[in-house]
Amino acid sequence: MDEPSMPTPPAHSPGPPAPPIPLAELLASKDLGLRRIAGPADADLLWVHTSEMADPYPYLLGGELLLSAGVLLTDPDHYVARLVEAGAAALGFGVRPVHETVPEALIEACDRYGLPLLEVPPETPFTAIARAVWRLMAEARHRELRRVTRAQQALATAAARPDPVPAVLHQLAAQLSGRAVLLTGRGEEVHAAGRRPPPEAAAALARLARVVARERPGSPASATDTHAGTHLAAYALGGGEGLVLSLATRRREAGDHTVAGIAVVLLSLLAAPHQGADAADRSAALVRLLLGATPAEVAPLLGSAGPWTVIHARRSDGTTADALTAGALGASLGSALVDAGREGGDTVRVLLPSTAGEATREAGGGEAAARREATPQPGGGEAAARREVTPQPGWTLGVSTPTPLAALDSADLRAARALAHAEATRAALTVDTPVTGLAALIPPDQAAAHARTLLAPLTPPLADTLRCWLSLHGSWDRTAVALAVHRNTVRQRIGRCAVLLGVDLNDMDVRTELWFALRQE
Repeated sequence: MDEPSMPTPPAHSPGPPAPPIPLAELLASKDLGLRRIAGPADADLLWVHTSEMADPYPYLLGGELLLSAGVLLTDPDHYVARLVEAGAAALGFGVRPVHETVPEALIEACDRYGLPLLEVPPETPFTAIARAVWRLMAEARHRELRRVTRAQQALATAAARPDPVPAVLHQLAAQLSGRAVLLTGRGEEVHAAGRRPPPEAAAALARLARVVARERPGSPASATDTHAGTHLAAYALGGGEGLVLSLATRRREAGDHTVAGIAVVLLSLLAAPHQGADAADRSAALVRLLLGATPAEVAPLLGSAGPWTVIHARRSDGTTADALTAGALGASLGSALVDAGREGGDTVRVLLPSTAGEATREAGGGEAAARREATPQPGGGEAAARREVTPQPGWTLGVSTPTPLAALDSADLRAARALAHAEATRAALTVDTPVTGLAALIPPDQAAAHARTLLAPLTPPLADTLRCWLSLHGSWDRTAVALAVHRNTVRQRIGRCAVLLGVDLNDMDVRTELWFALRQE
């Protein structure tokens, strides 16, 4: 029977992900008394799992330190082969009371298959090992956060120098211990810093840059690949002209993507004067939209009547996003139209052309091919919106469906509701779905008139609470989270709605009609 495993870190934790823990660091914890008795000395641990199943393969994700006392161990060779096939990083075997010593056949199998085998003494509980791993992961994460913070400060200082673009590239190459190159869409080198990679890797990097160059419609915002042990990455800069930041490094740390994102924002801003007034016009258009200009006045500056997608975002850790962080989010999503000033800066809004974030197309093999396989396929409705916007580490996103320019105010409201729903359900991304099915058969003007009449007794706060409560299936706690109020406040408001409307909100027919009406607003 599979024993409960220790909890794993959240999938969408803010900031750079926790780096893997070298096995040697865990073995250095003298109080655990662990001893490696077979297999290689080098391994990276991503998490810990405890199992006494004869074949735990179906429950492993890869990178685990698997802990077992061998309760059902009958065929060590098959057991170890399955662990290696599942991608386990190491095996910790507890001696006594089941086995007095580690079985010799298990030691031989681990040596044969190249799986590190640790002997766990009787006085060391498995939970102590799990706690030690999480402690080491927390320490590694803090080190990585400090590294990213130092890199951000260094890049910002470089951007203030008289020759900012070369200075930022030089600092970026130093921070990542690699090569940083600013290329045109045709692969021509504008500026470069850091040690040159081997010629084959340099050629692969130029090819990767052409994949993300914004000179072609539908180009992705970034792409990665690996060539002969060299990690390659390319990021499209905002502002037009197809400028690309390309990176070649011998290693890839957890926070490198975050550091590169900061550099992308800075270089996009620094290169903008050399790329014409297009980016400035678009930013001005967004400001005018936010200040209440009509869509007809703004459309010529945006260069398109739509469709457009509105995204509302907040940091997953509850912190307030600064201009650099918000700009990095916009760059990751493929848009320079970012507003970080709403509600004191805790909500970032991004205006995204619906063709800007098409499914990522990668070049080359290896990691790039794996990312190609994970790309969502084209579809309609919510699937189409997801094709354009993907979850962003450290952020919670609410996304409207693609909307004409004239209806951006409605899309802005729907994106705000989607963000509240995402936070209440602890989802990384929620897409507001349009009215479809039977509800779409009713003429919009008639539906809106009926909704206004039905909901007339409710004040806007009560209507918003009722809408949120219904969308979360009547959950008091999730509604309270989404609206940032106490659950008793939610109960009072819903009770008031029932009284004013004169209905029984426990009746599914009533809920259905109210939900339909609230969706027309």
